Amino acid sequence: MDQNRLSSIALHFIPGIGGRTLRQLVTYCGSAQDVFRASRTTLLQIPGVGPVTADAIRQGRSWKHAEEELTRARKAGVSMVLYTDPQYPSRLRTIEDAPSLLYLQGNLNLEHKKIVAVVGTRRSTEYGTTCLESLLEGLAAHDALVLSGLAYGIDIQAHRLALKYGLSTVGVLGSGIDVIYPAMHSDTARKMLQQGGLVTENPFGTKPDAHNFPARNRIIAGLCDALVVVEAADKGGALITADLANGYFKDVFAYPGSIRQQYSNGCNQLIKAHKANLLTSVKDLEYIMNWETPRPVAVMNVAPAYSDYEPEEQAVLRTLWESAAPLMIDALSGRSGLPPGQLASILLTLELKGIITPMPGSAYRINMPAPGKSAAMAVA
Repeated sequence: MDQNRLSSIALHFIPGIGGRTLRQLVTYCGSAQDVFRASRTTLLQIPGVGPVTADAIRQGRSWKHAEEELTRARKAGVSMVLYTDPQYPSRLRTIEDAPSLLYLQGNLNLEHKKIVAVVGTRRSTEYGTTCLESLLEGLAAHDALVLSGLAYGIDIQAHRLALKYGLSTVGVLGSGIDVIYPAMHSDTARKMLQQGGLVTENPFGTKPDAHNFPARNRIIAGLCDALVVVEAADKGGALITADLANGYFKDVFAYPGSIRQQYSNGCNQLIKAHKANLLTSVKDLEYIMNWETPRPVAVMNVAPAYSDYEPEEQAVLRTLWESAAPLMIDALSGRSGLPPGQLASILLTLELKGIITPMPGSAYRINMPAPGKSAAMAVA
């Protein structure tokens, strides 16, 4: 067994050592093994390490716990991924308080191209359910991964609708990976193992205690590209997760609702305070996230004929068509061979003709088919 890996896991089972302290210990000492080899005097010089923690490291009693945890993980088909492992999720690695150890189970890809987290009240209404179904149906065209917390209400509905529409879906737990909470969601969790999976930072057997859930929420916020709040009251986990996502510079969205509806108050306040983009359909998310509108399958391998446009305009239009996403001016200039000055004039002309649309970040995308022009299709 890799002794340095075992040492890293053993550090997790020492009370008082969280992710930040663990990374600080390893950075100061050189490796996890060297942390256990360090003298008490050396350990006490490290910020955040007091006498109790230093003595616990020196005693080395956590090694047995680490060995038992690894054995249990192997038997359960669970991966234990350290912060230093190449397979640690890159999105999560960028947040300051990232967990230093994750437990992963299932058929999940946390490097998925598009990850959308969905959170909301545990007491969802018919309005929230309708909004959620529309969202998930729209995300199916993007093959997005849907992330949530397996809780009552909006969370479990998001997982079930993701399964319904053939999307991968991942549940982030506030308990051990062997403790599904609430228990009545166990059947859905089992289905998710085939079409997504489960994630937690908590050791086997950890109960779903209240203090685990705010910590769980930071993983949800850290793993996603976009966070959608479907329904939320004035206070609650959904708003905590939205605040975390804003702090991690993630795009946050919220469905507006009636001012008389309790579970729209939180969403309305997020929008009012400019902490969330107003969401009315998946098109709003596509626009803000700069996700291209999926092309109909029937025309994926063909391009419109632009013979009635000027040669330089044709070059721009075909370049945009062939791109899988909107292009910024620099990229468009490089691919089309047109100098930026000339390109800017052409883009303005095409925008006025209604055939291209400007996007955030000085990017452009093509509309389909060209308004007022031939819709004849030719093999690209």
